[in-house]
Amino acid sequence: MNLILAINPGSTSTKIAIFEGPHQAFVTNINHSIEDLKPFKKITDQRSFRKEIILRELNNASIHLNSILAIMGRGGLVKPVRSGVIEVNDALMRDLIDSPLGEHASNLGGLIAHDIALELKNAKAYIVDPVVVDEFEPIARISGHPLFERKSIFHPLNQKAVARLHASSIARNYEDLNLIVAHLGGGITVGAHKKGRVVDVNNGLDAEGPITPERSGTLPCGDLVNLCFSGKFTHDEIKLMLKGKGGYVAYFGTNDGYKVQQMAAAGDEKAQLIQDALAYQVAKFIGAMSTVLKGEVDGILLTGGMAHGQTIVDAITERVRHICPVFVYPGEDEMRALAMNGLRVINGQADIVEYT
Repeated sequence: MNLILAINPGSTSTKIAIFEGPHQAFVTNINHSIEDLKPFKKITDQRSFRKEIILRELNNASIHLNSILAIMGRGGLVKPVRSGVIEVNDALMRDLIDSPLGEHASNLGGLIAHDIALELKNAKAYIVDPVVVDEFEPIARISGHPLFERKSIFHPLNQKAVARLHASSIARNYEDLNLIVAHLGGGITVGAHKKGRVVDVNNGLDAEGPITPERSGTLPCGDLVNLCFSGKFTHDEIKLMLKGKGGYVAYFGTNDGYKVQQMAAAGDEKAQLIQDALAYQVAKFIGAMSTVLKGEVDGILLTGGMAHGQTIVDAITERVRHICPVFVYPGEDEMRALAMNGLRVINGQADIVEYT
């Protein structure tokens, strides 16, 4: 029996799953209270605390730990890397801890995977398609000023998993298709997938792109600069306007897309307008990515939590269906995406990326 352990840390939770081949044998979401996490100064200081809870949950579920061969952690904010499965090594551990791009709960994925692997007989630790996967073509890096370079930070784990799933569903190879994938969640990223490589995408971490339930999206530059120097807001307050307290949160005080959808359906004109604006802006970015692919697009894929909302899906589809067919893959199954990459490792089908 060869098992795969998938670990997906969130800010106040840790989701874990055990897969036996392609079949999910166990899954649970462990919640962490504010009091539990209060003693830890940095997010990465939580690694031992979370590791012990994971091991306890697995033991309570009677999981045979020494049957685990691959431990797949969600990737974090490290240096730009190419897409694929990355074995956790000393260089990766260092950057997961020091995180050149800032702290994020996903950095714990590789750290915890490493620490658990040390305690098991046959297991190795990996991360898969971290948010910093960078496959940009040189022209996509140009911003308009030499002091600023566009960065590739998005949802590669879900985007690539959905792209491969779609390719399989039409009996094609992902590497032979041109696709546009829009991940619709708390953050929204729209990627141009050119023959298996994401050659352009909006920077979801810094709120570039469409308005989202909690991010402002791209703002008018001049007005933003004036606000920064107005003396009315601190640096941290403005950063929160961009990510965390932007978007739906700024307009309605909630990041719940379903709640805003209900408000619009009940006749709230403001809710209808802002919801329409979200769909409008997503469609604009899909249109932009179609030009990146020179109009040669085999499919537009809508995924993420908001793709469950038919109103949003219909509004986007109405504006982009002239480009090519639109396919909907609602939700995001990151645990399965992690595990299926682990299965590829066990079967010798994965190209292991060395982090340096």
